[in-house]
Amino acid sequence: MAAFLALREASRRDASELAILADIASHGFASWLWFADVASGMSDTPLERGRLKMSDEALGGWKNAIVGEAYDEIAGMAIGYEVDEGIRDLEARHPALEPMLAMQRSVIGHWFIGSLAVYRHMRGIGIGKRLLGDQLARADRLSVSLITSDSNEAALSLYGRNGFSEAARMNAVPLFDNSKKHAWVLMTRAGA
Repeated sequence: MAAFLALREASRRDASELAILADIASHGFASWLWFADVASGMSDTPLERGRLKMSDEALGGWKNAIVGEAYDEIAGMAIGYEVDEGIRDLEARHPALEPMLAMQRSVIGHWFIGSLAVYRHMRGIGIGKRLLGDQLARADRLSVSLITSDSNEAALSLYGRNGFSEAARMNAVPLFDNSKKHAWVLMTRAGA
């Protein structure tokens, strides 16, 4: 890969960038979830809450993140971890999370890519592919799984070109009365 791109482990200082990129990866779903914490008085804005979530040492935060840098700025990130038995004990804090949690429960023992995002102005130069390759390497011999929207054609194409296939599909719970209907797609790639 070109030398202009460097990958590194995230630090707690990256929490703000990680929150923005997690929101990009989820097409706004993350900030929608974080807004509930604003309504309950836990923070002033959804991104502030996201920053706090990403600065936490819990699973899915900065300790599980890899940052891609290009042209002297953060260009993208990936968050990955092994799904363990503890996922069976998690309860969805909102019905919209139920389908994704159910699919994650079906891949215990897999490496799970919880988020992979690249800023729009940095797309098309191989950053997403490089971040994905890094996640596959981190998985070692484990199968790798992720969840994306059936309407995210760019993601479906990237993952399909890299050996992933659809393992399950569940209808997404609408966030608003006028929400566009879509499904969550669990994609899996067999381990070595």
